[in-house]
Amino acid sequence: MKKLRIGIIDIVTRGPTRALYARIMNASLASIMPQVIGVWCKEEGHEVTFVCYTGFEDLLTELPENFDVVFIGAFTEAAHTAYSLSNLFRGRGAITVIGGPHARCYPEDAARYFDYVLGFTDKGTLRDVLWDCSQHRPTGAQLGASQQPRSLPGVRERWQFIEPTLRKAPLLKMVPMLGSLGCPYTCAFCIDSTVPYQPMDFEVLRADLRFLLTRFKRPLVAWHDPNFGVRFDDYMDMIEEAVPSGSIDFVAESSLSLLSEPHLKRLKSNSFKGVLPGIESWFALGDKSKTGALRGMAKVRQVSEHVNLILQYIPYIQTNFVLGLDTDEGPDPFELTKRFLDLTPGAFPAYSLLSAFGRAAPLNLEYQRSNRVLPFPFHFLNNNGAMNVKPANYSWQTFYDRIIDLTRYSFSPRAICRRFLGTQGVTARWMNLVRAVSTEGFGRARYHQEIRNRLDADPQFPPYFEQESSVLPQFYKDIVRQDLGPLMDWLPEGALYHDPNAYLKSERSKDVLALV
Repeated sequence: MKKLRIGIIDIVTRGPTRALYARIMNASLASIMPQVIGVWCKEEGHEVTFVCYTGFEDLLTELPENFDVVFIGAFTEAAHTAYSLSNLFRGRGAITVIGGPHARCYPEDAARYFDYVLGFTDKGTLRDVLWDCSQHRPTGAQLGASQQPRSLPGVRERWQFIEPTLRKAPLLKMVPMLGSLGCPYTCAFCIDSTVPYQPMDFEVLRADLRFLLTRFKRPLVAWHDPNFGVRFDDYMDMIEEAVPSGSIDFVAESSLSLLSEPHLKRLKSNSFKGVLPGIESWFALGDKSKTGALRGMAKVRQVSEHVNLILQYIPYIQTNFVLGLDTDEGPDPFELTKRFLDLTPGAFPAYSLLSAFGRAAPLNLEYQRSNRVLPFPFHFLNNNGAMNVKPANYSWQTFYDRIIDLTRYSFSPRAICRRFLGTQGVTARWMNLVRAVSTEGFGRARYHQEIRNRLDADPQFPPYFEQESSVLPQFYKDIVRQDLGPLMDWLPEGALYHDPNAYLKSERSKDVLALV
């Protein structure tokens, strides 16, 4: 195999930005698998150019023109940026490959614009692409391993890509690490619900932590595990054996069921500074929050007590909610969340609108069978730009009224002040403040209000939201054009539209073939 000129682009934002929060955080949101691909390509003897796109780079001038192969990793909200880049580099003669969450969720659509679409990717899958390395058009080849890789290159091996990315971070420099893949919980809306849990190599993790102490005075590690701490004692033993207590700070996404007080004490002793547990709903998913059959206000009280306990040990906590689940109806889900905020002022609330990301979860088939999935462009599928599942128990107008009311309550001057005072530590306090006054707080409230106003005043909105018309309102087209900036010139024709029921149609085709 000849030596190839390979470009790798890790897209962490959907387009050019100058937002304050993006300036602080985007470089720390780099993904691990694009870095892994870079390591594996170099091991195969190829020349690699790597860019983490944070929204502040000019990709049109920063990337060489003479790539043989371009790998792009993207979440669904950045799909149009990925499609534009693929179209640009195909025009320059390159073979293009997409991996990451969007490729797993929407492989049929991605195959319209890429030569290869990768699902689970191990070194063998990568070799297949590099050995073939040919055009697959008009429909790309879909490849994938049978399971997630058993091992991945660690921080030391990925440092050649981590270091230049972190140089873009002005304040917080979070090093991405992965202790496990998959999740033992089976939340029906989650992409990891069907992925078997597996820990990574403890020896690699131990060596990586020691390596980081040679690069930073006090490193900050972000665990990318879907649910950190499933094998809690094993991971704490590994950290304690690897580095002196308190020498590395950590943040992780975990579930309340794993954050018992004995565990919290050990997390504090190992300098865990932030956790992101999922509460999701006051009427469902009790196993994940360790509330069992409790519902409503009883669950609010127990979860609030638990979160306040966590704040005694860990200074930063983000509590995650999903709005619009089928178990929700009436004002209670929103009013109960307000009561939670009153009882738990130090927690930062993160709200996600119920979204069906293609093949991400089996539950999406039910939404598609019920004809409840709207064809919103991928650009808006970031859990907030649009809710692409028609609510089961609300009209769109009522639903947005309740979202706006809750968002304003959550980021009112009173709530921001109480959160500031209820949080320990300078970094945690200012992080909460910046998030509240930027796109996640004030900005989101303004955006939701704009949608609500247009549901009454824009004649294109009600027919689209009620699935009476497939004509995309001009409002959304204008946002895509503005957000993509110069890349809009390379967005392929028709890319704003996709089949929201492609997953269901694929499954039905399999059933037909099985009967033949």
